[in-house]
Amino acid sequence: MIIDAHSHVHDPVHSHIALLDEAGVDRAVLFGTRPHPERATDLTSLRHEMSVLSETISGRSSGPDGHEAAREELAAACAAHPDRFIGFGKVRLDLSAQQIAEEVEREVVGRGFRGIGELTPPPGGAGLIEPVLRAAADHGGLPVVVHGFAPTTAEDLTTLAALARRHPSVPLVIGQLGGMNWLTAIELARNAPNVYLELSTANIVFAVRLAIGEVPDRTLFGSDAPYGDPLLARATIERVTGPGALRDRVLGGTLAELLGL
Repeated sequence: MIIDAHSHVHDPVHSHIALLDEAGVDRAVLFGTRPHPERATDLTSLRHEMSVLSETISGRSSGPDGHEAAREELAAACAAHPDRFIGFGKVRLDLSAQQIAEEVEREVVGRGFRGIGELTPPPGGAGLIEPVLRAAADHGGLPVVVHGFAPTTAEDLTTLAALARRHPSVPLVIGQLGGMNWLTAIELARNAPNVYLELSTANIVFAVRLAIGEVPDRTLFGSDAPYGDPLLARATIERVTGPGALRDRVLGGTLAELLGL
């Protein structure tokens, strides 16, 4: 089974299904989203969507209404295509630890989602995810995905690795291979056995090759669609691996084990 470990709800959803079919991808982990760059038709509309993205990845909350709209889009896409999408639910980080635990219970477990993410703490604020990790551990070690590209910093990645070591039952997935800090992300993952690296949007093919070589059992194929493309992301993995067990693990086997598929 080939599984894209990182994608966001598309509008319309069938355009995403078409991309997965083209790439020969069986299933995709799907996150809710406020920005929809695939809706843009010109520079002005794309700038608008990217401004929403900037707010999101900078950790600025849209308030309960924005989160709820994204959740409903995600739930609808997963309900329409349960054979293709694996839903992960996002929780707000600007809440108390008790409220976060309640959100995980209600909005992740209660909706039948299989993990938590994509979390977007503000730069310098990676420590805010610790209550989420505690709640994930309380529910059998739900995987938690954290945004790894800018504005996430190298110091944030170090914090994430330290938090992962405090919560060893929780698979902590660093998205986008840590962005420009990919070398730091690989070094940290080597020494934190429950840290996984999702490989989308890597700037350098060598970074993907190195990550797979250093942590072969904890690297995950992902596209970050619609920002990335499943076909190109899969081609990158296949470019740096040969046919066989390792490639199969990266393209979906490891994630299937984490999710019990």
